[in-house]
Amino acid sequence: MIAIGADHRGYKLKEQLKKQLPDWQWSDVGAFNQDRSDYPVYARLIAQEVVVGGAACGVALCGSGVGMAIALNRQSGVFAAVAHTPSMAAMAKEHDNVNVLVVPADSVDLNVACEIIKAWNQAQFIGGRYKQRLDMIDDYSYKLI
Repeated sequence: MIAIGADHRGYKLKEQLKKQLPDWQWSDVGAFNQDRSDYPVYARLIAQEVVVGGAACGVALCGSGVGMAIALNRQSGVFAAVAHTPSMAAMAKEHDNVNVLVVPADSVDLNVACEIIKAWNQAQFIGGRYKQRLDMIDDYSYKLI
């Protein structure tokens, strides 16, 4: 199960992705129309599905992807990254074990978005030194406060 969510700027691409990838099991947390909406609402719902719900991972869409990534990364247990290309998406999984992929709806078309998501979904976390780096993020001694 993949949680998917978008604000109003990502809504159209979200709906297209679900149709383009119908064999994937999507858990759609909204938005459910193109009315103006706030991305933090959907970031939290995606995070909830990924961290405590039944979703193995998540896909988030908003205009630039940046706001959604910031909101997602504030949620414990979420590692989110924006990817503009399939190679960025694969590397995000391989090196950073990203469990929520953020797609910038204003910057990519449907075909590129599908390739980005497929590359990320097929990639595997490498572990090793990359795991050590992720452990550093969670280590209190590396935090500012």
